[in-house]
Amino acid sequence: MAVYSMTGYATAQTGGAAATNASESPRDARPGLGIEIRSVNSRFLDLTFKLADDLRGTEPALRELLGAALKRGKVEVRAWVEGRTDAGPRAPSAPELQKLVSLQDNIRAWLPTAPPLTVAEVLQLTTRQAGNPGELHETLLELAQTGLDRLLTAREREGQRLAAMLLDRLKQLRQLAKDAQPLIPQLVAQQRQRFIDRWNEALGASAAAGGTSNTLTSEAAQDRALTEATAFAIRIDVAEELTRLDSHLVEIERLIKKGSDVGKRLDFLIQELHREANTMGSKSSSLELTRISVDMKVLIEQMREQVQNIE
Repeated sequence: MAVYSMTGYATAQTGGAAATNASESPRDARPGLGIEIRSVNSRFLDLTFKLADDLRGTEPALRELLGAALKRGKVEVRAWVEGRTDAGPRAPSAPELQKLVSLQDNIRAWLPTAPPLTVAEVLQLTTRQAGNPGELHETLLELAQTGLDRLLTAREREGQRLAAMLLDRLKQLRQLAKDAQPLIPQLVAQQRQRFIDRWNEALGASAAAGGTSNTLTSEAAQDRALTEATAFAIRIDVAEELTRLDSHLVEIERLIKKGSDVGKRLDFLIQELHREANTMGSKSSSLELTRISVDMKVLIEQMREQVQNIE
């Protein structure tokens, strides 16, 4: 399965000017519908709807439709009813006008002082009547499915770019880990030898000053120096951190290739990568290993920013 980004945009329209063919009178075209879906990253699925008054009854069905297809993201849905604004208001038909006249006569029979309908009111009423709520509901759901398909396509394209970037950073991290690997035994041996040398220098200085050198034999002093040097070498050994880091890299690559909703697990693994790189930096006893640790943290931070956008 593909990796999906939580960032995407899609729009779809039907009816109105876009659907009028050459043989159809512009003034007879039905009001069109439009829908716009925007999506950005979020920890959970957060759906927001901005619908025209005639379309508010469709919100529960839209929420169910989007909730079944999307796992995470802050999603804003805007839907509207539009007419042919380039051709002006739609001309009402004769039956519509007759119905309005009949209704007006009935009302004024009971309310003689009621003012007659204006032309603007007639146009507004006939425009409202042109859209059957049931038809609008079904049409909007079909349009929402089209917009959702386009949104998923856009999120998949963005997800592919994110996956390619993450795999490239994984490759660079593996190379840095490979560069650090041969430094470990060298650093441990160097620190061990430095510790022994300093210990011997201290014993020599103590003996020259007439200290109580008899309390420790030369052999016992050497054994103690080796023990202390070994303990110190263990403290600066980053082999364990490199092993865990490699394990995390393998799991991240597996999740990227697996796809689907892997964003939260990737986010956790990125935190673990950062922890290992930090530990390496704190244990580092050479400039080269420190540089590798810093470079790792830069790459991991780049990955963390992009993983925030993965569903």
